[in-house]
Amino acid sequence: MAGCSMISISWSFYFWVWVMVMIMIMSFMTTATSSSSRSSLREAGGKVPAIYVFGDSLVDVGNNNHLKTSFARADFPHNGIDFPGRHPTGRFCNGKNSADFLAEKVGMESQPPYLGLNDTKIAFPLTGVNFASGGAGIFNSTDQKYGQSIPLTKQIEFYKIVYEDVVKQLGSTAAERHLSKSLFAVVIGSNDLLDYFKSGSRPSTPKEHVDLMVFNLKHALKRLHDFGGRKFLVAGVGAVGCCPSQRTQNTNKSEECNDEANHWSAKYNQGLRAMLKALSYELKPFKYSYLDIFTVFADFIHSPSKYGFTEYKAACCGIGTLNADLPCLPISSVCDNRSSHVFWDLYHPTEASVRIFVDLVFDGSPPYAVPINVEQLIAAA
Repeated sequence: MAGCSMISISWSFYFWVWVMVMIMIMSFMTTATSSSSRSSLREAGGKVPAIYVFGDSLVDVGNNNHLKTSFARADFPHNGIDFPGRHPTGRFCNGKNSADFLAEKVGMESQPPYLGLNDTKIAFPLTGVNFASGGAGIFNSTDQKYGQSIPLTKQIEFYKIVYEDVVKQLGSTAAERHLSKSLFAVVIGSNDLLDYFKSGSRPSTPKEHVDLMVFNLKHALKRLHDFGGRKFLVAGVGAVGCCPSQRTQNTNKSEECNDEANHWSAKYNQGLRAMLKALSYELKPFKYSYLDIFTVFADFIHSPSKYGFTEYKAACCGIGTLNADLPCLPISSVCDNRSSHVFWDLYHPTEASVRIFVDLVFDGSPPYAVPINVEQLIAAA
């Protein structure tokens, strides 16, 4: 009986060892599968590993909140009234902006503002960073009379810091692959034009001004290419002459669009498209999607009912004529039917407008995005 007992104990011992080993193997396989699934989500289901956003208030998600002396801020009501939580975040909008909707389209959370991360003393997120700043321009001088914003050149300097951190985290080879699959979104230029047309003294002709805008932006894109950028979303400027702020400046009080501002916005966009095409031959690889904000918003204004809009002249939030004498402030009136307005304030579109815009450029047909749309850019080898 004693011998049988020893054998029973021995088999019991080995049985439980076998069970524990199997549990460990299954746990390992589950972890590996989960890790593989997360990686797959980032690369496939999530569509892109990261988005790096550069630009102005159209895509600022809170960088200007951290500029202590800046008046170009939106971290107060009624901004954010339709954002989750119904609180202002620094977005110049009633809700989400284009950067938010782009991130949603690729299965990601919105990229955090760089200045909100810069003080954390930790590694930058590998899913991307937003460098955009309300009031920023292609030119360093744009909106700098109060030191209000982070110009594009400075945004790229900040990106270089992030680039070096990505290389440190992943190693140079993996970082190169990571960045080659990432999206580099550049939405800028409107402030350079608005500043020009509201300036009393103009140091150059309109043609010289827009040509220099294109030249400087080309240099900026080449810098981003030097630091790993391969897939670029570059937005043209909208019909800036149709902003409520421009409509109220007409001397005949007609509240119609400023034709001169729109003419040179279109000329800038023509030069930008030609420059991007040339860069695709000059830099290898350089793939891009030009996002035609001008055409989209011209459609909103000429055929508002097609998109569900009933008001395309006046801002939803503001003071005075067309709610455009002052920015959206806590003392401003704010409309109840925000989804029926094209413009949120004297310069910026509503969440409803930008949602439609992102839908059109993401998987739509020309002329909204050329030569390929955003979805095709993501899929490009």
